[in-house]
Amino acid sequence: MTGRPHVLLSVAVSIDGYIDDARPDRLLLSNAADFDRVDALRAESDAILIGAETLRRDNPRLLVNNTDRRLHRVAAGKPEYPLRVIVTATGDLDPAGKFWRSGGERVVYTTESGADRIADRLHGRAEVVSLGATVDFTDLLDDLGKRGVERLMVEGGGSIHTAFLAAGLVDEIHMAVAPIVVGDPAAPRFLGPADFPGGPHHRMQLADVARLGDIALLRYLPKEDSGVR
Repeated sequence: MTGRPHVLLSVAVSIDGYIDDARPDRLLLSNAADFDRVDALRAESDAILIGAETLRRDNPRLLVNNTDRRLHRVAAGKPEYPLRVIVTATGDLDPAGKFWRSGGERVVYTTESGADRIADRLHGRAEVVSLGATVDFTDLLDDLGKRGVERLMVEGGGSIHTAFLAAGLVDEIHMAVAPIVVGDPAAPRFLGPADFPGGPHHRMQLADVARLGDIALLRYLPKEDSGVR
């Protein structure tokens, strides 16, 4: 046993595999029912993680919005909000964003140079953890495990999804497919090029299929030894 969290990768994509378009405003791929599903997943998680590019692009809060779900967490002896995690190699973060104004505890994983750049600016807002010369996602998960995180929800963006999958660290994928075609090569995709475990010869297990209005929800288990949980 490694003590690492169970990693759930959550993503909404267009039919052609994009997670956004190239315009400044965020493209809302999900519908109301799917946004509520994501809120429920957040409430069930011990931590929620995104990359710095997603933080800069979307300016999210990453909160559990439903009051009853937050109260249920507190009644179960958990913090009202999951731990919120940012990953940045450079430390290029804006402390004035919405993410830093509300919610519970926050931790930023970065490099030595990134920590030198951002630690003082985030004092009192987040714990800044240096992972060395580069961001090693195995070390990141080990550190979260030591913090008592048993279930980690990863919400992107594409470079973060790619890094977790390429390292073989993802236990399940929840993919919401919207009936939209983006078709813009400048727009961000779900995954970038990488040497994924097994490559095109590895078939993930399709564990579940559901429908939420016009959204198709697919649940995949990427690992060879994955079982339905």
